[in-house]
Amino acid sequence: MTVSRPARLARLAVAALTASSLAACAGGGSAQEVTGPAQPGGVLRYGLSQAPTCADPAQAGSNQTIYVTRQIVDSLTDQDPATGELTPWLARSWEVSPDATSFTFRLHEGASFSDGTPVTADAVRASFDAIVNTLGGAKAPLGASYLAGYTGTDVIDGHTARVSFSAPNAQFLQASSTSQLGILAPATSGRSAEERCAGDAIVGSGPFVYTDYQQDRSATLAKRDGYAWGSEVFGHDGEAYLDGIEFTVVPESGVRTGSLASDQLDAVSDALPQDAPQIDAAGGRILTTSNPGVPFGFQPNVTAPVVSDPAVRTALVTAIDRQELVDTVLGPDFVPATGTLAHTTPGYTPLGDVTHDPDRARRVLDDAGWREGPDGIREKDGRPLSFGVTFSAVFAGNQAILELVQQQLRQVGVDLRLDLVSTAEQTARQASHDYDTTYYNSTRADGDILRATFGLDGRNLNARGPIPELDEVLAEQLTTVDAGQRAEALARAQQLVLDNGLWVPTVELSQAIGVSAAVQDLRFEASARLQFFDAWLAER
Repeated sequence: MTVSRPARLARLAVAALTASSLAACAGGGSAQEVTGPAQPGGVLRYGLSQAPTCADPAQAGSNQTIYVTRQIVDSLTDQDPATGELTPWLARSWEVSPDATSFTFRLHEGASFSDGTPVTADAVRASFDAIVNTLGGAKAPLGASYLAGYTGTDVIDGHTARVSFSAPNAQFLQASSTSQLGILAPATSGRSAEERCAGDAIVGSGPFVYTDYQQDRSATLAKRDGYAWGSEVFGHDGEAYLDGIEFTVVPESGVRTGSLASDQLDAVSDALPQDAPQIDAAGGRILTTSNPGVPFGFQPNVTAPVVSDPAVRTALVTAIDRQELVDTVLGPDFVPATGTLAHTTPGYTPLGDVTHDPDRARRVLDDAGWREGPDGIREKDGRPLSFGVTFSAVFAGNQAILELVQQQLRQVGVDLRLDLVSTAEQTARQASHDYDTTYYNSTRADGDILRATFGLDGRNLNARGPIPELDEVLAEQLTTVDAGQRAEALARAQQLVLDNGLWVPTVELSQAIGVSAAVQDLRFEASARLQFFDAWLAER
């Protein structure tokens, strides 16, 4: 099958993607406060709420990391945040086989990496081979999940690459727009995972390049001179407007806001509701957008004590008051989770069981034999209804959210123990299944995030065994190129994830970026991550 225009491509490989579901991702993505043409030049000073975990786009997972790595790597395709359509980037055209097992990309012939080498089909092959064979799922869990069943990349000619899979993989075309599958120079693909994380080994073809990377402290990017192969989603042609970007790690929310208000920073991550008055008073504003993908929630290790009981997992869903979490901790730019996908995700289905009904939660626990003890915490066979949640402060609101959930669960007789760890430790403990439950979210503008998160061939942080009905439907959505059939499969998968107690949703993540009056056209891409290519600075 030959695909010549984005709308036809989206029908084939994005399937359930709809313009209405992704339009919300663009909300607040650009504020035109200054009239007149963009002004080239200047360095944008950005305050990250958490340290990037790695300089390598393929190994990036957190939003704060991707804010940095997205700028230095181009992808084969891009995804329009307003329509959900896939559009050309490094690949100027592509074809998909009728059974969705092979994808042939014809590359832009003028694109080059920052070391001067051309972007070729060999570079595509080296990038994907390295994700599968060198990094693997432990180091690049998202990229490896997108390449599940990868059998290799054939170099048809210098600028034509055919990527093949052992089974239908309809989600791959949308995955080719992600930064995790961005194309890196062969010099980078040949390095170890550890070398790639250090920063100096990363050579991309993006509009910015690393000039310095200090793990846990800062990252400095400079404009790529001569860049001329931008995505069709970008707002202008040619080079980026900014001369550079200075990312600094500023964990304390009050310090970030104060630095923005005092003109020490131009933009900051995780602007919380209490920060808004100070930002407004300084002439700034907050840009917001909702993340598609799996909302924040608890993923139970179904082999762990207490949460191995399906009744406990069921009761947790209705014991949590999600609206109170939004109203008390997060503010009006956030919404409660209403299912196992965020509402901006292609194929999203609201699930009626994701509601607040503490009396129902108590009945479920009563029926399962969990009786209230003298201290109000339920017990069964001498074991208290107590379990831990492992989480990191990768999002600034996580601890406050979980402290309020802790209070809510205690009202139905559940003792929740909070275990705050570093992002690196949380990743390590997830890999070893060393937790009762783990709390996080995962962003992607495609319903296949369900397979990556809950599938046996995905991360499977539930440590579950086979669930035939769920396993079959997760596989089915990879095989169909019919939009309606894929949407139906994803709807069933969302319900089955909830019915089997594999996810306890809380709130949807929104990006809330505080910017000074000088910052113009700082935009969100389709997965709600920042795109600095069109950003520029008005006179400070």
